[in-house]
Amino acid sequence: MKAMAERVRRLQRVAIAARVSTQDREQDPETQLRPLREHVANLEHVELVGEFIDHASADDLRGRRQWRRLLELGRRRQIDLIVVWRLDRAFRSVLDGAQTLAQLRACGCGLRSLQEPWIDTTTPIGEAMYYITLAWAQLEKYTLAERVRAGMERARAEGKHLGRPPRTTPISEHRQWSRVVDALDSGLLTRAEAARKLQVRRTTLDEALRRRRRSAVEPASSGGAVAAPPGRASGGER
Repeated sequence: MKAMAERVRRLQRVAIAARVSTQDREQDPETQLRPLREHVANLEHVELVGEFIDHASADDLRGRRQWRRLLELGRRRQIDLIVVWRLDRAFRSVLDGAQTLAQLRACGCGLRSLQEPWIDTTTPIGEAMYYITLAWAQLEKYTLAERVRAGMERARAEGKHLGRPPRTTPISEHRQWSRVVDALDSGLLTRAEAARKLQVRRTTLDEALRRRRRSAVEPASSGGAVAAPPGRASGGER
């Protein structure tokens, strides 16, 4: 019995973490989870604590609830090792990675990357490679952003349209336009809600409403003009 209890105490508590971005709806967390499970299953003297999966961008810390929960378990010393698919699935920047690693180290929790096997913060070499890889990933991210900005500036200089293609039909011809405008006028909808129902941007809706007001004012103003009787000059000459 004592030997069994000693063996249980020696088990390493491991958690796996996966994240897919909301920008790519075709991503499936199982692509990351399957090899992560296999990796943990091949380890000796370990206990899988749980799987922590987020559907959010790396910068959306509020949306990454499972990642925050996992870090909290690490701070409570309830996890010994976190295994991720890649570092970019876990951290949004070098600073974020360095700060998180410092917090985990203080609580006796390590980090391992499956696709970057040289990264294992439970060893001195693995920890050094961790920082190097984070810095390289951050550099690659900035380089890609610079390329995108340069491409957009070139497109603007060439007179090309950026963003969504222009609408081919006015929003006032939308099948729900009259119903949505009536709801706006009666206060049943806000402009943000109306834009979502019409599936347009708020600025597009605002412009359409301004045109609607102008078209309602112009006939009234032009209807008040009185034509001069025939044979009499407009300047008042007799």
